[in-house]
Parts: sequence; structure tokens; C-alpha cells
Amino acid sequence: MATLSSRDQIVDYAFRRLGDPVIEINVDRQQAEERLDDALQLFTERHFDGVERGLFTYQVTQSDIDNGFVDIDGLGAVNGASGATASTAPTGKDVVSVIKVHRFGDGTTNMFDVRYQMALNDYFGINRNLFMGTGQGLASYSSTKRYISMIQDMFEPEKMVRFNKVTNRLHIDMDWSEDVTVGKFLVIEAYVALNPEIFTEIYNDILLKKYFTALVKRQWGANLSKFDNVALPGGASMRGGEIFREAQEEIDKLEEEVRLTYELPIDFMTG
Repeated sequence: MATLSSRDQIVDYAFRRLGDPVIEINVDRQQAEERLDDALQLFTERHFDGVERGLFTYQVTQSDIDNGFVDIDGLGAVNGASGATASTAPTGKDVVSVIKVHRFGDGTTNMFDVRYQMALNDYFGINRNLFMGTGQGLASYSSTKRYISMIQDMFEPEKMVRFNKVTNRLHIDMDWSEDVTVGKFLVIEAYVALNPEIFTEIYNDILLKKYFTALVKRQWGANLSKFDNVALPGGASMRGGEIFREAQEEIDKLEEEVRLTYELPIDFMTG
């Protein structure tokens, strides 16, 4: 079985599947390329293999504070990739959706913070009664940490975010002049699109091959539909409308399969 790994290969595959070269497929190569772009767009937006979950680190600038948002296009390589890896890693321009901005604040940098004191005095003393018998035991330590986390959620909750791919602006619901300073780092969690020219296994995905072939078939039917019922030598006639309808039924079934099987589940927010 041939493994597809490029745009040309998947286009040729779709034409052969529809009957080429035995049957002439009345679709222009540019039309096929555009239908491939349509198929790849659906694959990116709806298929879990079309995106990857990643983290971006971003250093706040004065421009961000003045604007009240972060320009996602300015994010560097995902997951801190550097060197040769950074040239092939997705960047902010590949972000499809933003999940959240991880909690930021003083954390345990303040020596008087209760979390800092717990880590200092009790981490190595769990269940060992070190530090003059002050060990809490694992259950007590875990319970205390959860209680502290609950307090933090009440008084220093994670920031709500709003993002739209059209504007590429990440709005964080906070007072930009008070909650952040120039030079502070944000950790942004997002889904990024995978570039099929780099990750060529995408072209060999069975659903993409079926969906792209159906799109080419519909284009073929649309091209021929203007000649419907035109008689050909030998008594045959054009059936562009029928090809179009068959292709549309295949597309509808495949899109339903994507929604039911391949689409990422909706993230529900409670509280």
C-alpha cells in the first residue's frame, strides 16, 4: 500500500480513485488544489490529529499593557523549542484556540508565604518525623495543600481569557496596569495547527483521503452539471447532477463521522 506524503501524491490518489486515467476527470488541477485546502482546513479545525496541545512562554511588554491584550502572532515556538527544532515547531501564528493562561503571581518566592514555609519545613519530613518531629504525614500534608489551593482559588483565581482567531488577540480579564508588570512571563496553553508540509503523515490519514476525494468528486459533478442530459455519441448522456448529489451525500456522512468520532470534546466550565 502506497503511503502518501505530499500534496501532489494525495491529488493524484484522489483522481485515480475516481477513475483516472481510465475515465477523464473533468476537474482542473487548481480546483483540486483548492479542494485540498478545504479538506485540510476541516482536518485542522475538527480532527484531533490536526492539532497539538502546547505551552507558550511570553514576556509581557509595555505595549501589551497599553493595549490590554497579547498579540498571539508574536508568540515564539511552542513548548520552548529552540535551535533546529524551533524552525519546524508551531508558533503563535498556528494557534487555533487558547485554553487558558496559567496562574501567575508571587507564588512561593515570598519567604513568608505559607506554601514556601511548608515546602521548606515539611517536604523532606513527610512520614519521617524530621525537623524535631514536625512531620505531618502524607495524608495531612496533602489535605493542607488542597486547603491552601482552595484559598488561592478564592483570593487569587486563574484569569479568564477571551480569544478569537480572526483578531489573534488574547484578552485576559484583569487590570493590566496592576496585575502584571513589564518583563513578567505568562504561560499560555493553546491548541496549535500542525503543518502538513512538515508533518507529512497528515496526507496519509484515511479520513482526509476520503473527504478530499469526495470534494473533488463534487467539483467534478459541479463542472459537468451544466451539460446535464446532453447526448453523447453512442447514446450515453452527461450525469453531472447525479455525480454532484452522490458526492454531497458522501461529504455529509464524512462530516458527521468527524463530529461523532474525531472531533475533540467540548471543554465544559462549571462553577
